[in-house]
Amino acid sequence: MFVKIYFLALKVRDALLKKWWNFLGRLLLQANGVIVESFPVLYGLPMITCHPSSKILLGRKVVMCSDSRFTALGVSRPVILRTIKSDARISIGSNTGLSGVVICAMTSIEIGSECLLGADVQIFDNDFHKIEAENRRFDNTPGKIKCAPVVIEDNVFIGVGSIVMKGVRIGCNSVIGAGSIVNKDIPSNSIAAGNPAKVIGQLPV
Repeated sequence: MFVKIYFLALKVRDALLKKWWNFLGRLLLQANGVIVESFPVLYGLPMITCHPSSKILLGRKVVMCSDSRFTALGVSRPVILRTIKSDARISIGSNTGLSGVVICAMTSIEIGSECLLGADVQIFDNDFHKIEAENRRFDNTPGKIKCAPVVIEDNVFIGVGSIVMKGVRIGCNSVIGAGSIVNKDIPSNSIAAGNPAKVIGQLPV
């Protein structure tokens, strides 16, 4: 009897949490000017920072998990969506799921529909600091920081802890193995893994 009451209490708690996250999430998205086709499914609250004159766009039924209780591997941080320069753009397609994922754009990061982005994946389109040694710590002049758009096409699966770096395009249907560092393009229907990520197999077409 006690066990049944315990699990019933958990269900009630989870239902109340989802209502709370949806309420606060709507305020958060509106406050940051996020453009949505439909309100995303939230498990925990993401962190969203939208630079003035930049855009964050979400397709239909995007799922963002920021709470370890609602994903098998857990997450070390909430989902973070951040634009850090005017005219930067983040676009996430319909039915894409993110768990503790960091997406940080200085120019453009485009993620297609029906993608799976595993726990603690990081995607960024810039180096955050200039490469030249002189005054690297303090010189954040945008023109001196290298950046290049990132494109992740439809139905891509990126495994836990992977990093996708600037200028990369990952073709549709491809799979990126856990812990990979992707610094070059990956063709469609490929399996890639490693540091740096290399194609190690092909998916049947």
